[in-house]
Amino acid sequence: MSKNKKIAEIMAGARSTDKTDMMALVKQLCPDFFEMHGDRVAADDPAIIAGLATINGRAVAVIATNKGQDLDTRMATNFGSPTPQGYRKALRVMKTAQALNLPIITLINTPGAYPGATAEASGQGQILAKNISEMLQLTVPLLTIIIGEAGSGGALALACSDRVWMLEHSMYTAVSPEGFASIMYKDGQQAQKAADVMHIEPAWLKEHEIVEQVLPERVLANDAAELKQLIAKQLEDFDQLSLVELLEQRQVRYRKF
Repeated sequence: MSKNKKIAEIMAGARSTDKTDMMALVKQLCPDFFEMHGDRVAADDPAIIAGLATINGRAVAVIATNKGQDLDTRMATNFGSPTPQGYRKALRVMKTAQALNLPIITLINTPGAYPGATAEASGQGQILAKNISEMLQLTVPLLTIIIGEAGSGGALALACSDRVWMLEHSMYTAVSPEGFASIMYKDGQQAQKAADVMHIEPAWLKEHEIVEQVLPERVLANDAAELKQLIAKQLEDFDQLSLVELLEQRQVRYRKF
């Protein structure tokens, strides 16, 4: 397959509507998922799903972005772009997980944080920075799995984890290819050219140690049974690390960026 076709396949796969029902994925992984609502400041943002659950009998906290499954839910979630209320909710659940000594799993499929004026007025930039800072200091293990899109600071504020995995048809970018093309070429239609320059290929990101694993799309098949087993194995691996080792590895991981 040519590089252009591969990039087109990755972009199409990352944005596939087959990946938009994140609540269904959460419940496949964690049938006993207990959802938590609200940021304890202003409101509840449906673009963030967050709560407590178990995976193979192991208690965890789960945080996922939500693009919605129909027009109404897509509008309500800003097509998967969380507001400050969503990031505050995510941080609240992370802090709860830390208090309960639970590993945290984040599942990401978002083009980025909601860019509207109301979000900026509510402190979007501030909460993104706070989430990043707080995640780097949490005393529990964090695992991020990029299911589809993972754009800009809106994804990074949920992905400063000890291990980051991607599906083979997913993207982890500082800006969308369309945004890059608009800035660099003054033409958003040149998104595929931009994607080539940006190296959106998961294999490239793994080669450069930005992510640890690239997973085949089949891990989502059969009620995500294979993905569930991979997560359970990673949780066991985390158990082998002392808190000092965990934080030292996290510091080394992010120092190079």
